[in-house]
Formats: sequence, structure tokens, C-alpha cells
Amino acid sequence: MFQVRIHGRGGQGVVTGAEMLSIAAFLGGRHAQAFPSFGSERTGAPVVAFCRMDDKEIRLREPIMQPDAIIIQDPTLLHQVDVFGGLKKDGYILINTTRSFAELGLGDFVKSFRPEHLLTVPASELAMKHVGRPVPNVPLLGAFAALGGLISLDAVRAAIRQKFSGAVAQGNEDAAREAYDIVMEQEKKAQAAAAQGRPKQGADPSGGSAVRAATNVGANQDA
Repeated sequence: MFQVRIHGRGGQGVVTGAEMLSIAAFLGGRHAQAFPSFGSERTGAPVVAFCRMDDKEIRLREPIMQPDAIIIQDPTLLHQVDVFGGLKKDGYILINTTRSFAELGLGDFVKSFRPEHLLTVPASELAMKHVGRPVPNVPLLGAFAALGGLISLDAVRAAIRQKFSGAVAQGNEDAAREAYDIVMEQEKKAQAAAAQGRPKQGADPSGGSAVRAATNVGANQDA
């Protein structure tokens, strides 16, 4: 089972992002579930949502306390909320920001993590560019598709079409595609650096590397 916790603020589409992630996982042949935490949902208030995916039926219903991946939609939460609580040491961290992990004050914290599991993407800027609103949830799903290989970009695009229509759907697809391409370009650079014997991109705490890692979550044949 692979478990994802999404942190953001009210109005940023945190719950919708978790739902669309579960839809993309389901469309990819896996069992999936998504649900929010209970609490204040006012605009600007911290919001948490959860997503689980597995190759067999999921019976758990409790909040995710030990996630395999953390998606942070609002970096202002980093030093206000325990967003990394319970995160596994081989887990993934995906943050909506234009700054590096070091610039975010996370250099020491992420030293023990695998550099290729650390990623920052300017999701709000991509959403503004393609949709006209700085809602980062969909670009982050595109980035996540490239980061972990757990869901495909095609599945993300299909989930977008289920949730939106017309120009809004197309804009979100374009934002997800650009976020995905950003990550894949970083992967190519990291592979080229490794081939030449140089440290892979992201080998320091600045993060930004997006080399995919295989997972043990298999495809479900009885979705």
C-alpha cells in the first residue's frame, strides 16, 4: 500500500487534489481511497487530505500517520504545521515552490532522505499560466506522476476530464503536462550527470531531483 498526505490551505483544492489522485490511481488499475481530515474548512485555514492506493482492497479508514509521500501545496505551512510528521525516511516530498529545500530552511532535515525523492515545482505559477487561477493541486498531480511512477500522466489527464470540462479541463491538462515535463527534464539531467560520474542533481539538500523509483504497488486486475 502507498499512502499520500496532502497539506494545504482552504481554497487551494486540497480535497479535490486527493480525490483526483485516487481517481487517477483507480483508472490505472488500482484500488484507491481519498478523504479529508475533519476541522475548519474556511479559506486560508490549514487543510489535510489523504489518499491510499494498493493492488488489493483497502480496508483502512483512519487518517494517514506514516505517509509514503507528502505533497505540500502551500510552503507557508512548513514552519507552522508538522507537515512531515510520520514521514518514512525513504518517502517522497513534493512542495509547491520556486525555492530549493535549502532556501526553505529544510536543508538539515532532508539530509537523511534520498535526494531523488525530493522535488519542488512552481505549481501555483503553472496553474495561473494555464488556468488563470493560482490553484496548485492539478499541476502537483502531474509532477507526482513523474516523481513516483505510481500513476501515469494519461491517468491524471483522464481524471481531470472527469472533474472538469471545456477550457478549464484543457488548461488543467496543460498545467499537469508542463509540471510533468519539468520533472522529467530534471530526470534526464540527473541521469546524464550520473553517466558522466558527477553527483546526481539534488545530491545536496537543495532537492529538485526527480529520478523515478520503482514501487511495489502492483496493478489491480479487479478494479
